[in-house]
Amino acid sequence: MPANPTIQDPRWSQCLRLIESNIGQQQFDTWFGPIRKAEYDDDKHELTLSVPSSFIYEYYEANYPRLLRLVLTRVYGEGVRLMYKVTVDSTTGSEQTWEGGTSTTLKQQPTHTPANTAPQPLQQLDSQLKAEYTFDTFVEGDANRLPITVGQAIAKNPRQATFNPLFLYGPSGVGKTHLVNAIGLRLKELHPELRVLYVSAHLFQVQYTDSVRQNKQNDFIGFYQSIDILIIDDVQEFATLQKTQLAFFHIFNHLHQNGKQLILTSDRPPVALQGMEERLLTRFKWGLLAELERPSQEMRRDILRSKIRHDGLRFTDAVIDYISRVVDKSVRDLEGVIHSLMAYSVVHNKEIDVDMAEQVISKTIGLQAAKSKVTLEYIVERTCDYFGLTTADIMSKSRKANIVIGRQVAMYLSQKHTSLSTTKIGYAIGQRAHTTVLHSCQCVSNRMATDNIFSRQVSELEELISH
Repeated sequence: MPANPTIQDPRWSQCLRLIESNIGQQQFDTWFGPIRKAEYDDDKHELTLSVPSSFIYEYYEANYPRLLRLVLTRVYGEGVRLMYKVTVDSTTGSEQTWEGGTSTTLKQQPTHTPANTAPQPLQQLDSQLKAEYTFDTFVEGDANRLPITVGQAIAKNPRQATFNPLFLYGPSGVGKTHLVNAIGLRLKELHPELRVLYVSAHLFQVQYTDSVRQNKQNDFIGFYQSIDILIIDDVQEFATLQKTQLAFFHIFNHLHQNGKQLILTSDRPPVALQGMEERLLTRFKWGLLAELERPSQEMRRDILRSKIRHDGLRFTDAVIDYISRVVDKSVRDLEGVIHSLMAYSVVHNKEIDVDMAEQVISKTIGLQAAKSKVTLEYIVERTCDYFGLTTADIMSKSRKANIVIGRQVAMYLSQKHTSLSTTKIGYAIGQRAHTTVLHSCQCVSNRMATDNIFSRQVSELEELISH
């Protein structure tokens, strides 16, 4: 191990020997050789490492957080804080202090603060919340009772740590956006002093890209670190966007460490978020993961009645029952059908009846009148017939290639053509976990995108099922 005379704290030399023994000489020289100084503050129980670039710091946090935590605990004891002084401008020697380790926080504090500089007051914040998405207009049922209960608890006590972050997931159209807006609105009502912000992942990414282009990344991160309650919708859109993920990583850590609430939504659970950094996925699981399932027919009926009453409309029970039976994928589809029926009724000067509902539904969301309900059992039977398998094969633990393909296709089509949650699909097909269903659906989608023959087979089977 090459000696480094600038390293001042003698215990850090012991840490270096332990690190080198775990990662090897070449990796050690490449990544730990650039450390310029190690200083320890006994009063703060804080070790500060000076490194020449943010890239070095980011590499440590991405690749060695666990090793550093174990080594520091062994040498310095429990509760040591790891800080980095990172050179941000080699020409002036200016630095920023970043906190690292298990709760890495980008503090964005200059090492040298100009004299007589008072902190700027926070500007008024537009929360970007949709006023119509309240708890009063959100219909509760078995499919969403847990997320609603947790959301209301957060609104009452935003400083609690049990549900931070709250990670809501479920397919498109089950009410995730409505629910997080309702939580945000209730928070503003009960705690008007808090800075609450709702933003889509797409807008966050656009804002970050603009800040990079204008060389204002510090302003961007500083703004988001000033938020008390941060709500980000559709975080799956961060997948593969490494720089955006890094910026969000720093923001997440700062807010979480300072007791600020994060509320995130996704169309899938963290385990199925491909292209997302592991350290972010780990943080997504720190609080509570809650699934919003597709609503049952009874709940869809309640949603219809609520929306019809809210809009001052009148539908017969027969029309409500028909719509709730055949429109089973998305709450947005229910809303679209209501609006389309009203427009059709006005234009053609006709009363809304079941025949009109059938005609409008077939045009608006592509249902072919849905005269027969497709069940999971029916899908499994047709899949077995198509691939020459038995139901016992699909339900078994066999890993034979042809059986695995048939099982995955059955799960994919069940997820697409029934209102069952992935949890219920997995249990019905061999008592498997919902993560297996998500993985199977992803496998089928990926293969269909690259294998024309397989794609044609699934399409043929899907056509058989739908008829």
